Amino acid sequence: MTAAPALEPSTWHELVEAWRNVQLPGKGWRAEIIEGVIVMTPPPGKPHNKVNSRVIKALARVILDEWELATALGVVIPATGDTYEPDLAVVPREVLDADPPGDPVVADQLLLAVEITSWSNAKTDRETKLRGYALGGVPLYLLIDRFRAGGPSVLLYSNPESGSYRELSCVPFDKPVELPDPFNLTLETRDF
Repeated sequence: MTAAPALEPSTWHELVEAWRNVQLPGKGWRAEIIEGVIVMTPPPGKPHNKVNSRVIKALARVILDEWELATALGVVIPATGDTYEPDLAVVPREVLDADPPGDPVVADQLLLAVEITSWSNAKTDRETKLRGYALGGVPLYLLIDRFRAGGPSVLLYSNPESGSYRELSCVPFDKPVELPDPFNLTLETRDF
């Protein structure tokens, strides 16, 4: 009898290389590295896309010309090695112009990360990504939680410090949420 070979955990570079080369089953699928595992997620449904579209339209009216709205952007969290693909990110154009073009951006280069919960990933968005974005130094994390126990809500986390956000603003759908400087935007949620 021979023993099975012991499998060694992948290095971060090996994991990122596998992430870059993953064959997704179809258009709209995304691959992320979450807690050291490559996770594939199917395309979101119509309600999710409607909410994302509303947020994009609102932000497009107020962002500076040198910023971009990115909906398919790999974002690496150096402290954990995770690589997320937020539903929406606001990032300076110069970051998107940097070489090499296929590399994920570092989280602290974002101005805002937006996640919209789906039934299957709500816990990840509420806990893992909340912690990851804070550890990564993303100044603002907007979590649109359609499945929150207290009712659908919009949560804006700000002022990351030592791996957690120091401030939270939570409003139910139908109430506006205030995005602070540099956006200075009242985001209406009644159509969410």
